[in-house]
Amino acid sequence: MTISNDGPASMAAPSSEPQPSTTTSNSAPSASSAPKKLHGRAFYESIGSPKFVLAPMVDQSEFAWRMLTRSFMPPSSPKDLLAYTPMLHARMFTETPKFRDAHFQPLRTSLTSHPSPTSLAPPTDLYLDGNPSTDRPLFAQFCANNPDELLNAAKYVAPFVDAVDLNLGCPQGIARKGKYGAFLQEDQELIFSLINKLHLELSIPVTAKIRILDTKEKTLEYARNVLRAGASILTVHGRTREMKGHKTGLADWSVLRYLREQLGREVVIFANGNILRKEDISRCLEVTGADGVMSAEGNLYDPAIFAEPPEVGQDGREYWRGSDGKGGWRMDAVFRRYMDILYKHVLETPAPVRKPLYLPSDPEILEKEERAVVMEEEEEGPPKKKRKRGGNEKTSNPNLLAMQPHLFHLLRPLVSKHHNVRDALARCRAGDIQAFENVLQLVEAAVKGGLREYEETEGRSWEEECGRDERLKAAKEKEDQATVKVDVNGKGVNRKGDGKGGEKVEMDESSIETVRACKRPWWIVQPYVRPLPKEALAKGSLTLSKKERAALEAAAITTAKEETKDEKVGSSRHVEALEKVNEGKEGVEVPKEALVCG
Repeated sequence: MTISNDGPASMAAPSSEPQPSTTTSNSAPSASSAPKKLHGRAFYESIGSPKFVLAPMVDQSEFAWRMLTRSFMPPSSPKDLLAYTPMLHARMFTETPKFRDAHFQPLRTSLTSHPSPTSLAPPTDLYLDGNPSTDRPLFAQFCANNPDELLNAAKYVAPFVDAVDLNLGCPQGIARKGKYGAFLQEDQELIFSLINKLHLELSIPVTAKIRILDTKEKTLEYARNVLRAGASILTVHGRTREMKGHKTGLADWSVLRYLREQLGREVVIFANGNILRKEDISRCLEVTGADGVMSAEGNLYDPAIFAEPPEVGQDGREYWRGSDGKGGWRMDAVFRRYMDILYKHVLETPAPVRKPLYLPSDPEILEKEERAVVMEEEEEGPPKKKRKRGGNEKTSNPNLLAMQPHLFHLLRPLVSKHHNVRDALARCRAGDIQAFENVLQLVEAAVKGGLREYEETEGRSWEEECGRDERLKAAKEKEDQATVKVDVNGKGVNRKGDGKGGEKVEMDESSIETVRACKRPWWIVQPYVRPLPKEALAKGSLTLSKKERAALEAAAITTAKEETKDEKVGSSRHVEALEKVNEGKEGVEVPKEALVCG
């Protein structure tokens, strides 16, 4: 299919209005008469023009986690945050009622058929996903490669969400195998059909999330196709399909800026990529000109990433501020919030009565129960005697299934130091809420110990630990440094090997500065800073295939020959050679240096 290069003026919505389903076996929380469907910026403004966007994540952006993220937003502006459901598989969602019930729960009854978009469900029938009192604005995201299947699936969720989003960004192997996500980008005609089908026949707007292509011109052409098909909002992840895992590179905000300038202000754009902490959001909005910023991985490690910190002096027991004025949300406090949301909304049972979170200014009263918890916190390894646990019934509730992975993200700095907490969390089973309560108690005891030590040493304990970590990291990176030597006469390339399969490259850049900027005490929720791709390559966590190695060496030799006219060895230019490989050499994936966060 040839994609038109017409500008935004040619993207007006077709005049035909969508025809809602007439099936009425389920009722839905919408108006008695269907309002006219809005499009583009008019639609965006109707949902409050949110600037903060919680990304769709497979099995990780479920209702309880969305509620936790929303809980940090000011009550005066609940529409500041737009959230997405986890990615849903359109065909499975349509064909398998069990899958549908397990992944989308707007009502207390099953969605046996398409709900009517014109009937009003009694408040007592409303449950979790898309509940207008708690979980809006909300977009539902689907992956699909068949327009009819996508429309069929979208009609089930339409009365409970504000829009349906098409996933065109998933880069994982399962997406390649199933031909969806980012692996549709070679079939622009199919992409047009998928979006246009919903635009013409669904009662609510359609949006889409894409990744950038090899050039900004191709990406613009791609974006225009998506918008011309009828997408009301375009989310752009500033990485290519190949940039994932250890090969993840820096999201290219310049491409997003180019799209903004070329598409015009009437097009609503969300930016995705390079969001490690709150400060990155405002910077991204300024650099890209986007209307909103989406966070995925950054949110997993810090669900308060979109929130402003409390005013100085208003920290309370949930927010900690150190002697240097820097701080963050306490892990025990965020963990408690998460548990309380699960009790209230998912389990619909009162949360246990808990003591106030510890503050160093509290009177020193160590009761018998608390002393037992502290003693257990100090134990190394698993308990000597296995406890009998209840509540081990298998569950299909997505909010309970996601608890363990969420907590491993949230508690990452803490469990790396307190292995008893890590082991207890690893033993938890989905649905065993008491086991997670026990982990919460261990976390509270660990945080208390950290806060007490910080106060007793006037902050020196943390400063010493932070300095020690940085010195160890710097020493390790220095040890990993090596040089790629290029023979311009074409006799070959000599590389230093580490005996572990790692590819040795010169470490001209590192993540030390970013780690230093983001690092907080281990009892504070904080970003996870991934190693740079060169660091991963040097350490062996990223390896190249024989084909990639050969192409890399050939590119390095060619570049050195071109830049060394006097036929001297151009070893000082090998880093530039490596970077240029990524700009067009087939079969080689050497990403730009970056830190990754959704």
